[in-house]
Amino acid sequence: MRVFISADIEGIATTCLWTQAQKSGWGYEEARLQMTREVKAACEGAIAAGATYIRVKDAHGTGTNIDPCLLPKCVELTSSSCGSPWSMVYGVTDGFDAAMFIGYHCAAGRSGNALSHTETLSTVYVKLNGVKCSEFQLYSWACATAGVPSVFLSGDKMLCEDSQELHPALVTVPVKYGYGGSMTALQPEVACDHIREGAERALRQSLKGALCAMPEHFTLEICYKEHTTAARMEHFPGFEKVDDNTIRMSTPNYYEILRAIVWVL
Repeated sequence: MRVFISADIEGIATTCLWTQAQKSGWGYEEARLQMTREVKAACEGAIAAGATYIRVKDAHGTGTNIDPCLLPKCVELTSSSCGSPWSMVYGVTDGFDAAMFIGYHCAAGRSGNALSHTETLSTVYVKLNGVKCSEFQLYSWACATAGVPSVFLSGDKMLCEDSQELHPALVTVPVKYGYGGSMTALQPEVACDHIREGAERALRQSLKGALCAMPEHFTLEICYKEHTTAARMEHFPGFEKVDDNTIRMSTPNYYEILRAIVWVL
């Protein structure tokens, strides 16, 4: 079994401040270690379920957060970025049986994580087909277009609840919950235990029928905090300006959504 894992940092058990997600910030080294531990736990669960090859995409910031020395020997790690529209799931098109997402966070404009955002901090919200859209939704749907079902997600409780209906075989493991600027989390080792168990359970289930049905049409709407940003971004091909702070595009081709996001978010 070939498994693809995408990992972020704002949804791991220990992050609650932006400094923890920034290389020069207070608490970053501890956060990257916990990010690595949670990815390691997911890999161990996947191996217990029969995975023989695992590709991990370090999908936070510069993509140089995970310590590869702590990962199992059957794991290959993709670090940094080449600028591809596949972004946080770059490499999934190489052919995998399942995708898993570790350390993800709820969408911009949602209150379940003090660090909630979608790709950038410059938006009030990002909506896909009328619903506030998380990075998990964006890139788990990207996996679906490559024929790879998303079967496991760990992160904050609100993201897990918001995402449950997106994929028919999705197993979710919330490791923390938040309101306003506060976060309440599982003890880090307990979080890893839950992730390990959940990843194994996700991959032991039958994957027949696990691939979600994609919509036939996509409408991407972005509301920026600054009207000046909307005034610039409305000129990207396919977008129209909806109001002072908002732009919108529609397309039947999901790759066009992914390609636009590289430039407008």
